Amino acid sequence: MSSNGSRRRDVTVADVAKAAQVSKAQAARALGNYGAVSDEVRERVLAAAEELSYRPNELARSMNTGKSHTIGVVVGDIENPHFGLATRGITDTAKKSGFNVILVNTDEDTAAEVDAVRVLLDKRVDGLIVAPASSVETDHLRHVHDSGRPLVLLDRKAGQVEAETMAVGMVSIAHESTQYLLDAGHRRIAFISTLTTDSPYHGGMLLESSQIADRLDGMQQAFRERDLPFPDDLVRLNAGDAESIRRITRDVLLMPAPATAVVASDGLIALSIVEAIQELGLAIPADVSFLMYDDFAWTRLTTPPLTVISQPVYNMGVAAAKALIRQIQGLAPSAPAPKFTATLIRRGSVGPLRTAAALS
Repeated sequence: MSSNGSRRRDVTVADVAKAAQVSKAQAARALGNYGAVSDEVRERVLAAAEELSYRPNELARSMNTGKSHTIGVVVGDIENPHFGLATRGITDTAKKSGFNVILVNTDEDTAAEVDAVRVLLDKRVDGLIVAPASSVETDHLRHVHDSGRPLVLLDRKAGQVEAETMAVGMVSIAHESTQYLLDAGHRRIAFISTLTTDSPYHGGMLLESSQIADRLDGMQQAFRERDLPFPDDLVRLNAGDAESIRRITRDVLLMPAPATAVVASDGLIALSIVEAIQELGLAIPADVSFLMYDDFAWTRLTTPPLTVISQPVYNMGVAAAKALIRQIQGLAPSAPAPKFTATLIRRGSVGPLRTAAALS
């Protein structure tokens, strides 16, 4: 009697060939769906494979065909619902086309991203979808693109890397949402982001994230159009864990010239910002207005429901997967290229500024 530690050996192509009474070469062609093989032989081979519970050796098959039917996806923070939804769009689309997905989280660290790209290429993925941690340090992505390997960028640009990019143009929506806050009388508008920097924000600062840079650009445009000074001191980066987010929120709301409106750069930090506002005993929007990027179900369940900038995140993931699969198949990009726009959804968390003196 065999011990519990012993295992039944894997069924091989030779086993399937023997059961189907065909040659190993014929069985391999039928199982791999390549080369010439008759319908009668194919049916016998597939029936034998099913009977024996045959599972293909994906590594061997990829070495034979040059394709692994696997896509590598690299994102900055899978805990962020934004990336979770985009990844769902990618995996749903990949599955329909017969591709598996290997997902790597980098914690928005460029070194980790460089390593992730190397590991995925070593695993012979057929292509990569990357949400760049940096729009400045992009040599590794440029190398991938220049080598001709299929590459699609998600959510963010990567410097001068001219790969297909599925992202929302942020300048316009940031401009629109800032105009909305300015129309309500707000001048002290805080912007809080997880983007990591070595020093506090200052005007003209080079930012690693194209998304955050574009959002601030749109905000600044709205202030310039009204000849208003932009509140650089209320741009707060490095909002990492929940405690640092609450600390930053308390700081902008308790300083001598406090923020009267707060913009959260994503849904992950928005929760901690709202918690901090409540801990201070302040009410939204009576004491402070609040606006956030991304629209999730919970934003409609708060009191009041939150004003959001909604992005077609799932559709961006779908489009990224489709674009990558087209590259893998050697097809030209879709024409015209997909365009994605965000929408300002006005709910109850933005109100008029109560203190007339603050308008000066």
